[in-house]
Amino acid sequence: MQQIARSVALAFNNLPRPHRVILGSLTVVTLAVAVWRPFVYHPAEMSPVIRQIALDKNDLQALLPEASEPVDQNADEPDDDAVPTDEIDKDVADSPDAHEYTVATGDTLSSALNQYGIDIGDINALVNSDKALGTLQVGQQLNWSLTDDGSLQSLTWEISRRETRTYTRNDNGSFTMQQTLQKGEWRNSVMQGVVQGSFASSARSAGLTSTEISNVIKALQWQMDFRKLRVGDSFSVLMSREMLDGKSAQSELLGVHLRSAGKDYYAFRAEDGKYYDRSGAGLAQGFMRFPTVRQYRVSSNFNPRRLNPVTGRIAPHRGVDFAVPIGTPVLAVGDGEVLMAKNGGAAGNYVALRHGRQYMTRYMHLSKVLVKPGQKVKRGDRIGLSGNTGRSTGPHLHFEVWINNQAVNPLTAKLPRMEGLTGKDRSTYLTQVKSWLPQLGLKAD
Repeated sequence: MQQIARSVALAFNNLPRPHRVILGSLTVVTLAVAVWRPFVYHPAEMSPVIRQIALDKNDLQALLPEASEPVDQNADEPDDDAVPTDEIDKDVADSPDAHEYTVATGDTLSSALNQYGIDIGDINALVNSDKALGTLQVGQQLNWSLTDDGSLQSLTWEISRRETRTYTRNDNGSFTMQQTLQKGEWRNSVMQGVVQGSFASSARSAGLTSTEISNVIKALQWQMDFRKLRVGDSFSVLMSREMLDGKSAQSELLGVHLRSAGKDYYAFRAEDGKYYDRSGAGLAQGFMRFPTVRQYRVSSNFNPRRLNPVTGRIAPHRGVDFAVPIGTPVLAVGDGEVLMAKNGGAAGNYVALRHGRQYMTRYMHLSKVLVKPGQKVKRGDRIGLSGNTGRSTGPHLHFEVWINNQAVNPLTAKLPRMEGLTGKDRSTYLTQVKSWLPQLGLKAD
């Protein structure tokens, strides 16, 4: 060890003086760092430093999970003209308090009702009142009404033409089931007419009720714009009605044939409750799930019973917010017509599209609108650029889907798809259509 130390000292002495100074300084600094220990301050030995920061309402909003939408105002409540109507809506308007749904493949009671924002607690209470609700079948009909606060008030399950079950809410939140077995006789009848004025008034003169007229319009909504029918156009409707004591208790549209400007349009009901053309091909136009080229992060979910954290009042969020950069192209999710393209105050620059007669979509807080009212658009067309206009606390796109004038969850809603019948279902359907077609001949045939 001494020999090593002697060799190091000799080597150090042989270095030039500037080098010896630098090396010595580095050695001293290294030793100082090695033996140094920081002084630890104990909280008990010092007074805490407190700083109060005052936040105004806008600053507070930016810290909340709902930051993409203001919490002191309901930015999503439609204006009077935000859910537009026309003469057909006025003639055969849907009841705002009643909702209907046809069970589709893969549906459960939970998946069917949850897309409309019905609380899972209400759904569980329904199932507890009748376990049979876990066995929904394709083509069955669900109808329900809500309370003022958005809770489920009652639900009707049309199991078949003969059996209906109604579930009514009790004061404790449970449901009571009442079964009804119809004993009437179902009869098929054909009603024909010629358009004179509006289709609704002409169909009513031919013997159809407002509900039946609405069902005819919905069956042909993807093929025909009923506002553009002309005087002299003709129609034939095959309706199955249940007769009780000489009166129609309920009815079901089986088929319809409409001729306009020399062109024939058909729709027939299949066992799944949907309508197809004469060959079994689907009539509905397919929808995209998202209004952008790619999917963006959801910054605020659909919640029709959202509680305002500031006011404590129910402030429904009738769509979903996507966190998208300003200027992102916004696309039409389906074929349709532009109903609104304007600055809507709280909604900022927004676009409303109508798809057929049952569906509407809305796109809010745009930086730029690229379409005009009355314009026809195709699925995937650019209708605007995302932005931060209106009552918005950050760049995002607010997107809504409405079915039968009822806002639904855009992420889970059952949207139309272009699909047709196959296999045994198609064979059964074509056999039925073959027997119905001769009954739908028009007077001019």
